[in-house]
Amino acid sequence: MRQGQVVEVLVTGANEFIGRNVCAALHRRKDVRLRGHDLDDTAEELDATLQTADVVFHLAGVHRPRLVEEFETGNAGFTREICRRLEGFARTPKIVLSSSIQAELDNPYGASKRGAEQALRQFCERTGAAGVIHRLKNEFGKWCRPNYNSVTATFCHNTANGLPIQVSDPAHEVDLVYIDDVVSAFLAELDAPAEPGCRFADPLPSHRIALGELAARIEFFRDSRLTLLVPDFSDPFNRHLYATYLSYLGCSDFAYQLNVKSDDRGVLAEFEKSSHSGQIFVSRTRPGAIRGDHYHDTKTEKFMVVEGEGIIRFRRIGADRVIEYRVSGHQFRVVDIPPGYTHSIENVGDTEMVTLFWACEIFDSERSDTHFEPVIHATDERV
Repeated sequence: MRQGQVVEVLVTGANEFIGRNVCAALHRRKDVRLRGHDLDDTAEELDATLQTADVVFHLAGVHRPRLVEEFETGNAGFTREICRRLEGFARTPKIVLSSSIQAELDNPYGASKRGAEQALRQFCERTGAAGVIHRLKNEFGKWCRPNYNSVTATFCHNTANGLPIQVSDPAHEVDLVYIDDVVSAFLAELDAPAEPGCRFADPLPSHRIALGELAARIEFFRDSRLTLLVPDFSDPFNRHLYATYLSYLGCSDFAYQLNVKSDDRGVLAEFEKSSHSGQIFVSRTRPGAIRGDHYHDTKTEKFMVVEGEGIIRFRRIGADRVIEYRVSGHQFRVVDIPPGYTHSIENVGDTEMVTLFWACEIFDSERSDTHFEPVIHATDERV
């Protein structure tokens, strides 16, 4: 595609899972004029878009018809119809076809997908058009229809909405492809040269996982609102699966309450915990109240006051000098808490002080590494 050129793109199946995600990405491109086609559109509307399209993303297809014959008409038949209409208009846009790895299998759905691939190859041979076939695996991501043809969508939807799931064979493995990888591969075709002929696209990155493990990970996401544990987001699959799970929450279920602990100093709540990066908690402290007066041998922490005024005090164990750091919600100043220093934080303002805390490990009452010792028992020195 030449720089500055506006390309007209037709997406069939625009209201379905892959189509919706592709269209959302195309809408963000200023060099694209997007046209969508779906079941509610007429043949005349399809003709109008085919006569002007520079690129066709043919994503429409039939997955679970009422009659088995609809596989043929909805997949191979509709692809042949698009090619026939384009030939009638003497047009050769680049066509990107969404196929399936099941095209390798001997079943009605696979046969219909092979038929669609064959129709595109023959069209390219007759006309010199450029065609690209993507044989996709089990796609997952936001907007995929649950209880239809995606086990990931079904597990995520049902778990997020308190419905049971059925794992017929926990050891059975599936190859999963994330929708954003599909979209990126498709949109890359806009910038790739339109070489005459039909080719198969390279396989997309996938994650192989047993159904039992897939269900367990999704249940971990659900339970994290109680355990506060977050998954290892350095794993791209965890990031993709968690994003997918959240997309199935009901509109009234986005928010949840933390377990708040209160005493005469104020309130405190744990926010998130991770076996890889420790935990985060937040507190509200009343004017004049002091938190802390303890030290750690190895545990490290960070304090940041986000509202109010405070003083964080330190004294190295065995020494007399007290060090003070003034902190304020106006500064967003982070203070590291080294091991071997007893420390405290006091609200010296007239309003509640809100503090964000991070600790390098999850609190374990059996091995807390927290040892009580008052900070103040000597002269102070401000820093």
